[in-house]
Amino acid sequence: MTQDVEMKEQQPAPSNSLSSTSPSTLQHLKDIAALIETGAYTREVRRIVRAIRWTIQLRKKLKASVLSAFLNFVLVPGSDVHSRLSSYVPKEDEHDMEVDTATSATQAPAKHSLPELEIYSYLLVLIFLIDQKRYSEAKACSSASIARLRNLNRRTVDVLASRLYFYYSLSYELTGDLAEIRGNLLALHRTATLRHDELGQETLLNLLLRNYLHYNLYDQAEKLRSKAPRFEAHSNQQFCRYLFYLGKIRTIQLEYTDAKESLLQAARKAPVSALGFRVQCNKWAVIVRLLLGEIPERTVFMQKGMEKALRPYFELTNAVRIGDLELFKAVAEKFATTFSSDRTNNLIVRLRHNVIRTGLRNISISYSRISLADVAKKLRLDSANPVADAESIVSKAIRDGAIDATLDHANGWMVSKETGDIYSTNEPQIAFNSRIAFCLNMHNEAVRALRFPPNSHKEKESAEKRRERQQQEQELAKHIAEEDDDEF
Repeated sequence: MTQDVEMKEQQPAPSNSLSSTSPSTLQHLKDIAALIETGAYTREVRRIVRAIRWTIQLRKKLKASVLSAFLNFVLVPGSDVHSRLSSYVPKEDEHDMEVDTATSATQAPAKHSLPELEIYSYLLVLIFLIDQKRYSEAKACSSASIARLRNLNRRTVDVLASRLYFYYSLSYELTGDLAEIRGNLLALHRTATLRHDELGQETLLNLLLRNYLHYNLYDQAEKLRSKAPRFEAHSNQQFCRYLFYLGKIRTIQLEYTDAKESLLQAARKAPVSALGFRVQCNKWAVIVRLLLGEIPERTVFMQKGMEKALRPYFELTNAVRIGDLELFKAVAEKFATTFSSDRTNNLIVRLRHNVIRTGLRNISISYSRISLADVAKKLRLDSANPVADAESIVSKAIRDGAIDATLDHANGWMVSKETGDIYSTNEPQIAFNSRIAFCLNMHNEAVRALRFPPNSHKEKESAEKRRERQQQEQELAKHIAEEDDDEF
């Protein structure tokens, strides 16, 4: 019995340990508020950027009790903002609330809250609601924060506003109502342009592109992208997103070369921690390279943390490489749900032509002469008239230069030309020339990018002029001295 009593007395210990961790989180939030206040008074945006970075690190530690105590500390109790934001935060146990109020009572709340702290409170509550999957309340909170942002024109708010824009769009996307805010996003982008808020323009442009692409409105997305003002990127994350959306638009518009460059650049520039984003970039880049007739390297599919996600695309690449139409159809059916969720179904339909062309190229290399009926059988064409389809496919491949062969329509043959020695042609020279030109261009760009001391060429000229002047002065002094000697 004594052991039972002792165990009961020791049970409250975990709650005390949990409550002891909340003041540390609350203290971190107070430090962030002080940093934002200092940045607002000194107009140093970098302090507010640092505050947001610290907030992301504390995101998993946010609790309702800590959030309520922070709102009581930052905002004026009883004000409209305080009552609105407090209504979104759920009430927890009385014990937790007593601990939090006791820890927050040591510091009195500010009498007049800054707009930056008010917007930061909106942002903190919105992040908490999204993490708790309370999306309907997150929509209401984000709409209220955007309405408050419209009345603020302070450069120190721009960084906080860009984060609010992102979560505003995310809350509506999670509820499936993304089309409702398209007009608001366009109005916010226009306002950010008039206020020269470049970070806000970047964020809102990406959100609008995501909005259009979510509903497959690629033409409208391209019109907006082409007419939107462009400037030097301020955020690496926003620039990566822009490149990804640009690559998707270029892919749909059949501009595969530009799409490949944008997608690969987005994958390279993305931070290592953004694994999901890099996976999406690699998925689209693999399909674009296949549409270009290239076969991605195996190392692309073996990247750390991406093996499982890229497995369907690896098998698809293998089918395209072999040129087996039946295997291609089997892979497309096997991973139909994956391709549908990735929205790459239409691109995979386009790949069927590449699979046929690859198989035809393998046939032309293997056989010097083969009948069109055998070509249709090896390509496994399942149409009503496979011989006629094979003839049209072969003629088109010959016209496009995919295979080096001739078509004998009378006998129904495809006659392949003998492959000569490639080293007896100018192709190796052209390849080496292109590589050398690429290296020279890279060297020239590196030289142009070197930083030289300012006005270094002017300093050299002034030194030469100084030497000439000194020489002239010496000659003049010598001439005057000789004249003086002559007078004596």
